[in-house]
Amino acid sequence: MSSGLLAAPEGDWLVCPRCRGLLYRKRHLRSLRVCRECGAHERLDAGQRIAQLFDEGSTTAVPVRSTPDDPLGFVDRKPFAERLARARERTGANAAVRVLRGRVEGHAVVAAVMDFAFLGGSLGVAEGEAVVTAAEAALADRVPLLLVTASGGARMQEGVLSLMQMARTSAAMARLDRAGLLTITLATDPTYGGVAASFAALADVVLVEPGARMGFAGPRVVEQTIRQRLPEGFQTAEFLLEHGLVDVVCPRGELRATLGALLAATGPVDPAWGADVTDPVVRDPDLLDRAPVHDVVATARDRRRPTALDHIGYWLDGFVELHGDRAGADCPAVVGGVGRLDGLPVVVIGHQKGHDTGELVARRFGMASPAGFRKAARLVRLAAKLGLPVVTVVDTPGAHPGVEAERSGQAAAIAENLRLMATAPVPVVTVLTGEGGSGGALALAVADRLLVCANAFYSVISPEGCAAILWRSAEHAHAAAEALRIDVGWLVRSGVADGVVPEPNGGAHLDPAATSENVRRAVVCALRDLRTRTADELIRSRMARLRRFGLPDQDPRAHDEGERA
Repeated sequence: MSSGLLAAPEGDWLVCPRCRGLLYRKRHLRSLRVCRECGAHERLDAGQRIAQLFDEGSTTAVPVRSTPDDPLGFVDRKPFAERLARARERTGANAAVRVLRGRVEGHAVVAAVMDFAFLGGSLGVAEGEAVVTAAEAALADRVPLLLVTASGGARMQEGVLSLMQMARTSAAMARLDRAGLLTITLATDPTYGGVAASFAALADVVLVEPGARMGFAGPRVVEQTIRQRLPEGFQTAEFLLEHGLVDVVCPRGELRATLGALLAATGPVDPAWGADVTDPVVRDPDLLDRAPVHDVVATARDRRRPTALDHIGYWLDGFVELHGDRAGADCPAVVGGVGRLDGLPVVVIGHQKGHDTGELVARRFGMASPAGFRKAARLVRLAAKLGLPVVTVVDTPGAHPGVEAERSGQAAAIAENLRLMATAPVPVVTVLTGEGGSGGALALAVADRLLVCANAFYSVISPEGCAAILWRSAEHAHAAAEALRIDVGWLVRSGVADGVVPEPNGGAHLDPAATSENVRRAVVCALRDLRTRTADELIRSRMARLRRFGLPDQDPRAHDEGERA
């Protein structure tokens, strides 16, 4: 966890309180006050934090309205007025929050930066006023809001007025949500109580420094109140990431670049975006080679095929992976985040399998749990708020089965994604790159455009499952695959798919880079058309497409012409 560093007798050296290692002072400062031996992050005050995060010379203070100093006339062992005066003298600040305008990696932002050195960063009326002022400034400027938190919680010496700051700041965050402005929390050690349970947790993206602690009730409160033994590393950044409660554990040296990449998602886009890209998609099913379906199934399952993260790494610049469903879990079978596709900010979500047995097992073979679908839903909502297109990469045998998945609401999580994606007010493009297994695939595939790679397949059930049920033997999987009509030719003829992305002869795994380049071009060309449409046009067209599936003499591919006429 974070801590102050103790000076050794020699002035040029410091002692790390975690590992007790000696650190050379000048090198320690160049390392942004992070111990080179054990990685402990020294606690920074507000001024140090601002200097570390913001472009040099870019910051200006935002005035904050004055508030009563001691509304209760509170006295414990000494008058609160004395404590407040001493905090101001020691820090040179009027309150525990500083508000400023500035730039991070060239991107404009308004920030509220907390200082734990000022009365433990406690949330009082002045601090609430500062956070609300920051939100109002971001709203006025139409720029993102950055919250840097460090707090022990609500300020007891201001009583219920302190409690009300939780609701007050949360309402300010809601206004930014309605305005479609990005909000980011950088939680530093510690972030507890009323701050963690209000504005800090409500940001679109929550970054945490390694080892930083964040939670509602601190360990001492938990242990003394209910006498419960706490898990190792309880409420640390790493614990929070594992349990899906934060997006990224970000070392201090990577913070500026990560913030810059996130802020780039709100930047302008060239009106001629994608104009020079040629479309590789084959839309005429008569032009497609028809391989035996069982060969296609085997090729689609080949573990050497590019995964979602392989594609993301190939097409996207500045990708920041976002984790967790914010409800207690982070499913490794679903990955997603924000990046730039040829300069266009997008949200990308995909099933992630792997290339070797260890990764396949760790990723649950790309079979999502309810937490995976809820993570995807959270990212779709983020895209809708910010007006960013959504690209999904589908490759899964199906949703994860089992007791825990059912206990956690697997069916409801899938259903919610279907409803959410059907009504998303932004362009949605899905690329089926391998297996398209049942509802687990469909939950990420309700889209304006569904593109399929040449050796992918899409089915209501796996061929083996179908054979086991209807033929009473999995040995008839080849016959079941033929009967299910899961090949790409049928998908295009039926209107389920809009076109086929070519693969190298023999399959994507023989030339992953060429395959990924074809996928990139296909996605760019689909988005080039869709991003010019209004939210109402997108939703109306998507609903018309869904309405026609399976009806006689109706081609869902005709939905565009009918809706735009």
